[in-house]
Amino acid sequence: MRLLSKSEKETFLIGKTLGSCLKAGDTVLLRGDLGTGKSVLARGIASSLGVDRPMASPSFTIMQPYEGVCPVYHFDLYRLSSADEIYFTGLDEHIGTDGVAMIEWPEILEEKPLIRCEIDISRGDESETRRLEVSCFGMDARSGKVFETLIPFSEASA
Repeated sequence: MRLLSKSEKETFLIGKTLGSCLKAGDTVLLRGDLGTGKSVLARGIASSLGVDRPMASPSFTIMQPYEGVCPVYHFDLYRLSSADEIYFTGLDEHIGTDGVAMIEWPEILEEKPLIRCEIDISRGDESETRRLEVSCFGMDARSGKVFETLIPFSEASA
């Protein structure tokens, strides 16, 4: 599904809307260039999952855990240079378990989680505009719910 965000606030709202469809065991893969809004989207998702404290980008810590209605694990793999380093992040201990995992810069992953949403974010024609491509895998009937809740942000609605 293709979405269009016209502002940072709207990107946050898209994340919050998506987060309302997620449950423990789900993973969200966030891809996009620096400054496209991956962390903004992650904050929206976390907000929907009951995280009420500020979220910094986990660039230097690799993983930042948060408590909400279920645990939220926010990973940033930007600084990793090989798939071998992923083991040391604890990523494998938090995928498909008791919480929702959000992974920025997932390109280094050799295997993708079975139950996941993949979101590709790119800059649009104007400075604040972002295009988002959302795909769901292994979510069965919930994929339909995800797409249905995101219809107000679809490019076709713009």
